[in-house]
Amino acid sequence: MTVFDASDASRFGPQRITRRGVLGAAAGTAALLAGPAFAARKLSASDKVNIAVIGAGGQGASNMSKLTSQNIVATADVDYDHVLHALVDKTGWISPSKEPLKAAYDKAARFTDYRKMFDAQKDIDAVLIATPDHHHAVAARWAMERGYHVFVQKPLTYNITESRKLAALAAANPNMITQMGNQGHSGDDGRRVIELIRGGVIGKVAEVHVWTNRPVWPQGVPKPAAVGAPGSLDWATWLGPANVDWGYNPDYAAFNWRGWTPFGSGALGDMGAHLIDFPFWALDPGLPTKVETRHSRWAGNASLWDTKRPPVITSYPLASVTHYEFGGAKGGPLTMVWYDGGMLPPTPPGFPANMSMSGDGGVLFVGAHGMLMHETYGEKPVLIGAGLDEKAAKIPHSLPRIQGGMNGHEMNWIRAIRGEEKISCPFEYATRLNETMNLGVVALQADQAILYDGVAGRVTNVESANQYLSRQYRKGWEL
Repeated sequence: MTVFDASDASRFGPQRITRRGVLGAAAGTAALLAGPAFAARKLSASDKVNIAVIGAGGQGASNMSKLTSQNIVATADVDYDHVLHALVDKTGWISPSKEPLKAAYDKAARFTDYRKMFDAQKDIDAVLIATPDHHHAVAARWAMERGYHVFVQKPLTYNITESRKLAALAAANPNMITQMGNQGHSGDDGRRVIELIRGGVIGKVAEVHVWTNRPVWPQGVPKPAAVGAPGSLDWATWLGPANVDWGYNPDYAAFNWRGWTPFGSGALGDMGAHLIDFPFWALDPGLPTKVETRHSRWAGNASLWDTKRPPVITSYPLASVTHYEFGGAKGGPLTMVWYDGGMLPPTPPGFPANMSMSGDGGVLFVGAHGMLMHETYGEKPVLIGAGLDEKAAKIPHSLPRIQGGMNGHEMNWIRAIRGEEKISCPFEYATRLNETMNLGVVALQADQAILYDGVAGRVTNVESANQYLSRQYRKGWEL
């Protein structure tokens, strides 16, 4: 093993590094230029796609590692010390498998604020967005209005108004390739689930149960006191669109933001795109017509017993059960129940005594002639009922398989940009799935059952609940 020397960036092999060493070779921040840059390149199968990455550490690094065959021309991240963690093990060494990712970081121009990146970087074809939820729609809008192809991590947006905005932008630009980062949508197992349900193997489905072990981050707790932010972190830019004056605390960043109401969408926003995806895809029920959530206590920053000063809500409840009714579903009324906080559905009649539901998460379709259960991401589907395996064997493969399956979700986006493969999870579909997920969060915030008009995009029985369909933005970060 050799120690990394920043003066000799050409040396490869396992390397012990510092932040200056790993990222010092990057191209640096380009001089700001006036006016937007519009992508117009028509790419062939032999072309490499010029990609900008917003949120280059954590999940963004995972996405980037699948795209190192392309040109990563720019990254935007608020904390390049955090980005460093994507490259090193616990001892501070780079493994050989991370060398292509390091080379991509070193080559790319670096920015802290993606708004400045869009002004400065003129060679972008496509943008990958892997920020916290509250940035997704704003960053995507900036990219889409410049004509760039976009890949946005799940949940696609923080709220329903944002989903509809991105849907409209995608519809207005049919040559723009859009993808949501729910990798299970590209998996072989998940696609087989769709074929079996649509093929009628378990008969008509009127009931679905969906569950997850999330949250695995702080939730259901009061907001902690602000502490000094790390010197490497641009906290003001991290807050970005969030119209709150919260000081930094490690309970928010880098990973723990999902449970805090200004930044994340809780367990439903995190895992709904991986789990609700399959019943929504297979059954095509349209948007929910009624949603109701039962949950553990909200947490706030005043005494829960002080009726004169109700708490200021800061984090989502620790656990919830959300009932969705799809009154306009094509196959007849459908009920779907979501469970988070580690709770599992009740055992339905006919469920084998020697079978268990995965504590990590899963989906159970209850049909007229049996059941189908699978784990998160559509994996490991199993049929429950006499003769169902024999029936399943007669159901042909009707959906295209994505090259690389779940691990090929990012490159599917690239191949679709180059016209080689159909996109897996475009915004045309993803925005409707995301709206269904968002409605669960709206019902949670409304604290009562809501009736929803999907055409108008309005809650019809609780006027005050419509405030949760959108949000206020910090000046300079508007949608």
